[in-house]
Amino acid sequence: MLERAKSLDAADPLAKFRERFDVPGGVIYLDGNSLGCLPRATPARLEQVVREEWGRDLIRSWNSADWINLPQRVGAKIAPLIGAQPHEVIACDSVSVNLYKLISAALRMRPGRKVVLSEAGNFPTDVYMIEGLEQQGLAERRLSDRGDLLEALDEDVALLLLTHAHYKTGEVFDMEAITRAAHDKGALVLWDLSHSGGALPVDLNARNADFAVGCGYKYFNGGPGAPAYAFVAERHHSDAQQPLSGWMGHATPFAFSDDYTPAPGVDRLLCGTPGILGLAAMEVGVDLIAEIGIEPLHSKSQKLSEFFRQCLLESGLDLELVSPIDPAQRGSQLSFRHEDAYAICQALIARGVIGDFRDPDILRFGFAPAYLRFEDMAEAARHLAEVLETEEWQRKEFRERAAVT
Repeated sequence: MLERAKSLDAADPLAKFRERFDVPGGVIYLDGNSLGCLPRATPARLEQVVREEWGRDLIRSWNSADWINLPQRVGAKIAPLIGAQPHEVIACDSVSVNLYKLISAALRMRPGRKVVLSEAGNFPTDVYMIEGLEQQGLAERRLSDRGDLLEALDEDVALLLLTHAHYKTGEVFDMEAITRAAHDKGALVLWDLSHSGGALPVDLNARNADFAVGCGYKYFNGGPGAPAYAFVAERHHSDAQQPLSGWMGHATPFAFSDDYTPAPGVDRLLCGTPGILGLAAMEVGVDLIAEIGIEPLHSKSQKLSEFFRQCLLESGLDLELVSPIDPAQRGSQLSFRHEDAYAICQALIARGVIGDFRDPDILRFGFAPAYLRFEDMAEAARHLAEVLETEEWQRKEFRERAAVT
């Protein structure tokens, strides 16, 4: 398979973009769905912000370097990558904080309804944010198995909150059909794009989505703890009122009024002073993904994952695939179930093959096509086969849990 992989790499139109990322030597990085690789242009951009904009120009840079509009500028660059208009997306805060804002806004827009419906087994922060509002008496959390979600939709549901591509399995929801079903019941829909934004084709406006949030440090390569982004459909701009009424979300923050007046449009989702270093780093990653293009990235992702699966099959491995077998129905990942998945993951990491583990028994491999090669797929499959055949993962050091798994 290695020779076949090299042939595929030679014909890959995206191969040149690998050099635009700082991929460590001796590493096969299959965890870009947790933290994307460092773009080579990011350190220089951060040095410019630190030494010139901050170090030399100091507070003047809020105007001279246009720091004040950085959340809007980065949001506008993300917008076409998720099927939104530039003024419908803003980059700020974290996914968790943006979820809280938009869940609260949706509940206010549906007086008389308190139920927020989500999938059992959704990413924890999504369901925790609902639970937090429930503890305040503002929401009622309802969780349903994936196959029963449509039956769980009724006239008590104010908001349906779902993750577009599931973080464990990668299974993708039919955004258009589910959004339509929720709207038929009078509910609003909030999509978490953390595992699809920057990797999968997403068209929020064509699917009539109401709200969305997404992550900046996975496929947008914004760095650890990078700012998130939030989308509010233009039709909701006047009605969506978020509860975190910080000064940057004010219509005129530098008027320093005692009374809060929300900014027009999506700007009202701002809260405190934006983190300029994080936004500057994230802008580099967003620009790079936009340059490559979502459709070419998605096409290569599907080919990478299928080639990896073929390599595993040819090696004789019989791992239980929990991701959909059809690449059109999954995100940019493959996940397998094994009772010793954590130890196997650690054994692979020791060999320089970095995937990740999701409790209790999921071995997950992410395919960030901007910097991965088909050769990486063949070599990763070889390492996995050797780890399993030799039972290398049985070693004590691979079974000891670290704080971050």
